[in-house]
Amino acid sequence: MEKRIKTLYIITIIAILAFLGMQIYWLHTRYEISLKEYEQELGERIVKCVDDYNSIREHANAHPNDTLKPDKKDIVFNIPRFQLHQIYGDTVETKRTATITTYLFSAHELLGIEPGSPLSDEQKMKAAELAQERMIAPADSVVFDASGARDENEAWRATRNVQIERDCPFTEEGIDSVLNKSEIKTKISLTLADSMVWETSKVYDLSLFRPGLSVVLPYSQLEGRIVTIDSGINPFEVFPGMWKTFTASFIVSGFLIVCLVLQISTVRKLSRLDKMRNSFITTMIHELKRPISTLKMCVSGVENEQMMEDREVKKELMTETRNALDNLSAYFSKLRDITFNNVEQIPLNLQNVSLKKLFDSVVSATIAPAGKTVIINNKIDEDIEISADRSHLHNILNNLVENAVKYSGDSVEINAAAEEREGVVELKISDTGNGISSADLRHIFKRFYRGKASSEEQPGMGLGLAYVKLLVEAHGGEITVDSNEGKGTCFTIILPQ
Repeated sequence: MEKRIKTLYIITIIAILAFLGMQIYWLHTRYEISLKEYEQELGERIVKCVDDYNSIREHANAHPNDTLKPDKKDIVFNIPRFQLHQIYGDTVETKRTATITTYLFSAHELLGIEPGSPLSDEQKMKAAELAQERMIAPADSVVFDASGARDENEAWRATRNVQIERDCPFTEEGIDSVLNKSEIKTKISLTLADSMVWETSKVYDLSLFRPGLSVVLPYSQLEGRIVTIDSGINPFEVFPGMWKTFTASFIVSGFLIVCLVLQISTVRKLSRLDKMRNSFITTMIHELKRPISTLKMCVSGVENEQMMEDREVKKELMTETRNALDNLSAYFSKLRDITFNNVEQIPLNLQNVSLKKLFDSVVSATIAPAGKTVIINNKIDEDIEISADRSHLHNILNNLVENAVKYSGDSVEINAAAEEREGVVELKISDTGNGISSADLRHIFKRFYRGKASSEEQPGMGLGLAYVKLLVEAHGGEITVDSNEGKGTCFTIILPQ
């Protein structure tokens, strides 16, 4: 039986650990999924911020007036002209070439006015129109290979980005201000790639404690200019979106673990009850065997006519028979009373009882074991009386004195004292015995409970003190205990007078 219970404990513990491991793995997987979704949403926000910043840069040079640039002698126009050539070969591959041509014009010369004089906005607009008509000899021309573009529109957009970068450069401060407005904290770096970069790339870091996202975006594809934006993520920003998952997981885990723990607890209780039942039966047989053996011996003596002719022998046999029957009666009364579920069910025959005389009768009935010195001091005043059931009160005191004698060394001193106060009697039974350990002290009034030391040294069922407490409470009183291991024990009983 013990091996089966131990095996069940081990299997249950392994099941709990395995379940917790599975839950942790599942929660970690769910966390990675939620983190990936969070990082994808964050990446989209970062890309949108870069697009917004590029739009701001593009509109900053949307007017012809913004193309005017100062020169040492005059104000000239810098007007780009975009060309895209697509050459189709024998294969499917298409080769595109993007050309950026720059034309320089003197605004004053186009308008036919004196150089150096200030220009109004209308004059600048007019000069821009005239310059568009006379684009013949370019001042500069740059050719880029745009074959990496997905289509013609992307190639045109990349060509336009080169001019935007020349007119309004992409800066860390500019993109950082846009990101801050969206409450995105990042680390930004601008670099030149070894080759043209056309696609936006995102690298997700799904680590548990320091997750992050790195976004690489081209802002001038034909020149190989890219911006790298690194954003660290606080894991606690991800957890709020998982509260339903966490709640459901904790509820289910808690429920299953409680069920397993209750299962183990139930098995332990059943095992303990089985041990208590076996111990109870063994002890009961032992306790009943002594008076029954005495009765058998007395009956054998009664059948002997020669022994019965001796009056002293006959008197002794009758006395032993009566004592054995009294012990059986007391034993069965104890078993009867201890089975009551409610103290009110215990019948009481109340009468005025002298505590001193009652304790003297207990002392006279106490038999000291061979080789042990027992000193009992009755310090109870003769005039202290109490309304109680004499038989039950005798059993209470007898149990306490028996325990003091039983659980002590070669000698023990027992003291009984009582005090009247405010309608109650406080009775103290103290001894100089072995004392009770602090671990056992809070359990000694439980049924069938026996301390480790007492269970090894003395036989018993663990009913004595539970029986005492039951009878005290049946009288409307209370019992407490104070003990120092190795020094002695003092039981205090308070009963209404």
